Amino acid sequence: MSNEELSAFEDVLTALKAEKVIAYPTEAVFGLGCDPDSEKAVSELLILKKRPWQKGLILIADNYEQLQPYLDDKLLTEEQKETMFACWPGPVTWVIPAKFSTSKWLTGQFTTLAVRVSDHPLVKQLCTFYGKPLVSTSANLNGLEPCRTVEEVRQQFGNKLPTLNGDVGGRKNPSEIRDALTGELYRQG
Repeated sequence: MSNEELSAFEDVLTALKAEKVIAYPTEAVFGLGCDPDSEKAVSELLILKKRPWQKGLILIADNYEQLQPYLDDKLLTEEQKETMFACWPGPVTWVIPAKFSTSKWLTGQFTTLAVRVSDHPLVKQLCTFYGKPLVSTSANLNGLEPCRTVEEVRQQFGNKLPTLNGDVGGRKNPSEIRDALTGELYRQG
């Protein structure tokens, strides 16, 4: 990675380290994200989205290893893991049992955590540079459509929200969400 490529990530990486919320392109829409281990940052994100903490959040990562500190995946069979890994990297979010130590500000009222290994190149680079997964929720104010461009992010959130410049992937719908234990479809992708 060249210094020029790394500098494109500098503002959002600085914001993440300062426990701030950022916006970044994902497979279908722009996402709002932050450090999943920062209660301050997650609280700021929930306030910005007007989202109740009880609903829980999604973590997005470059690879499965980044997600493992949060998951109790020993509860999954090898077949269940194979089904999950067959969809990754890609636009399928899996709900997996969370470790007891995983923060309630991530799991909400649940004992599970929604996670995705992204195939979006900017998400992958961002998570690699930051060294861990990010919280990921659609970038939109309550009642408005999710943002699909940097301009739409600025219209809804203003110019102060650190935003990774880039294009969303070609998907029309947000990620599919499935239960890793039962295979149940929670949200059509």
